[in-house]
Amino acid sequence: MLQLSPAAIAEIQRLRDRQSSEPSDPQLGVRLQVLPGGCAGLFYHFTFAAHPTAGDRVYQFGHITLTVDEGSLPYLDSLSIDYADDLMGGNFRFTNPQAGKSCDCGISFNPENVSPARTETENSP
Repeated sequence: MLQLSPAAIAEIQRLRDRQSSEPSDPQLGVRLQVLPGGCAGLFYHFTFAAHPTAGDRVYQFGHITLTVDEGSLPYLDSLSIDYADDLMGGNFRFTNPQAGKSCDCGISFNPENVSPARTETENSP
């Protein structure tokens, strides 16, 4: 199960309010994906999205709707997301027990013992 800290929820809401044409637009949710790239092989990617698509898992954290696509789910089991300000600025911090190795940037990781979800095209003969 995914977890967002109160600080992460507040920062996402602040960013959403800045992004949205209407403050606190409840239709504007956040999409979290795991994509190939980064220093360690995979990275976390946030975008704003108005509606989930087929196959998405939807999580509700207060006024924040977080959607995750089916392919990213195996990499995010028990992921905790926090937000912290320090002397270098603010950033999201990801604690992922699925990560065998993480890079110093904090958003790139290499999964350990995770089998990626197969897509329909991969399942086709």
